[in-house]
Amino acid sequence: MPDSKLLLGLIGILLFLPCKSVLPDISSYAFIQDDGTLRVKGRTIRLFGIHIPTTSRTCQTSQNPPNCGQRAATALRFKKGANFVHCEPQWHNDDGTITAICRVKGEDLSAYLLERGWAVALPDAPFDYITIERIARSRGLGVWGFPVQRGLRR
Repeated sequence: MPDSKLLLGLIGILLFLPCKSVLPDISSYAFIQDDGTLRVKGRTIRLFGIHIPTTSRTCQTSQNPPNCGQRAATALRFKKGANFVHCEPQWHNDDGTITAICRVKGEDLSAYLLERGWAVALPDAPFDYITIERIARSRGLGVWGFPVQRGLRR
């Protein structure tokens, strides 16, 4: 019979290991918020593995300065169209939101934004996301194609 102290120690360690909670998938119509989060069945969902630039940052162009954050939301609205989203929750966040891998017609929305340069891969994102971001950056797409203006001076 194993030593009871060793067994209790192992159980204690297992209790504090991070683990993905088992959450049911969410499939429904989604409302895209200006910050790039999705509102599905009354829940706010953050897309897994990416960061979308805040809506207060603008991208300089020779014409009206577009808002980078809103461009990401616009791209999501375009991609989603009238289709439902299917989200696979990864975990609950402390602020009550859910981080999830979301797809429309099988296409990963995080990868979609990364490909167009409207999001950046988080440091712990899957290797595929980091690669997709680097390709968009090298091609000068989205936020990588515009110098970011930190504030307007009059």
